[in-house]
Amino acid sequence: MDNFTFHNPTKIIFGKNTIGNIGEEIKKAGYSRILLLAGSGSIKANGVYSQVQHSLFKHNIEVFEFWDVRPNPTLEHALLAKKYAADNKVEAILAVGGGSVIDEAKSIAVSVGIPNIWDVFEQKVVPQKALPLFVILTLSATGSEMNSFAVLSNEKELKKWSFGSPLVFPKVTIIDPAVQMSLPKRQTANGGVDSLSHLMENYFMGIDAEVTIAVNESVQRTIISQIDKLHSEPYDYNARANFAWCSTLALNGVTSVSMSGGEWTTHGLEHALSAINPNVAHGEGLSVLFPAWITYVFKSKEFIFERWAKNVWNTNSVLDGVQAMKDKFKEWGSPITLKEIGFDKSDFSKIIKCVQDYGRLGRIIKLDTSDFYEILNLAY
Repeated sequence: MDNFTFHNPTKIIFGKNTIGNIGEEIKKAGYSRILLLAGSGSIKANGVYSQVQHSLFKHNIEVFEFWDVRPNPTLEHALLAKKYAADNKVEAILAVGGGSVIDEAKSIAVSVGIPNIWDVFEQKVVPQKALPLFVILTLSATGSEMNSFAVLSNEKELKKWSFGSPLVFPKVTIIDPAVQMSLPKRQTANGGVDSLSHLMENYFMGIDAEVTIAVNESVQRTIISQIDKLHSEPYDYNARANFAWCSTLALNGVTSVSMSGGEWTTHGLEHALSAINPNVAHGEGLSVLFPAWITYVFKSKEFIFERWAKNVWNTNSVLDGVQAMKDKFKEWGSPITLKEIGFDKSDFSKIIKCVQDYGRLGRIIKLDTSDFYEILNLAY
């Protein structure tokens, strides 16, 4: 088992009727002037916004709101939000939403003193400070509520890239699973696929970190069982709560300890898909690509893929495990082919160029252009 350092400073407040704690947490931290970042307005329909508003008002916190963060958040919108935050001299950021809102909030937070946020993503600049970040999670999927990573899309350059910095761990995250009970089945399924994908990106790098591998397998199995329940009973609070915590665990460091930093080829490929077509949900791109990637690479590290097939999917071979996963995704209503999400073979060159612009992918095996064509063909 490799040496490791584990540190996650995010405070989690979890459970029913916890959103009202946000004002007290921000006030205790010493902030009274914040940017509230949110999406298209669903938090008004589900009652989250009114709870947040009441709590912030009760604790005399001045709020400057900035709305309309998109799924697959964009550099253009982040730059507008950055200027708005600077003009109003905010002291902290409160992200109210899912991973897209949180990721844009992290991008804004580290842009303090940095004229061009994109320089952080291109690793031209290393952030030295950041506005403190608080989170109210309304959609479990990305794990961004308890980690130090963010993804942003530069639409002009067809780039969907990520950065990581310990400066953007949220100070406090509130997770009330009850507010997710009204989510459409599609979004719940996407969250399940995304969370499973985070686990698998790390799992397949496993060798001898038995405790991490076993915990990872358990969380994978729990996600599958809880999404199954939510598919038929979306208002099952316990299933919603168990899934929400699994989703957080999938990318907060616990399930990746001593896993060499993870694999991440499939995420790199998916980022190319949703950079080209921002209407492709991240989870849907992953449900298409992960089975294809496993099929292509598993013989290079067969023991861990065989273990996954047996312990996660209860099958006797890797290809049977892949088929079980595809069948499950299809049952949840997720796509399993590139055709289903609007891509044709004529798009392969553009997809691969986007991938190669990001950098070389492949840790289990190093992948080149011909490999990417093969994986995309398997996904087609």
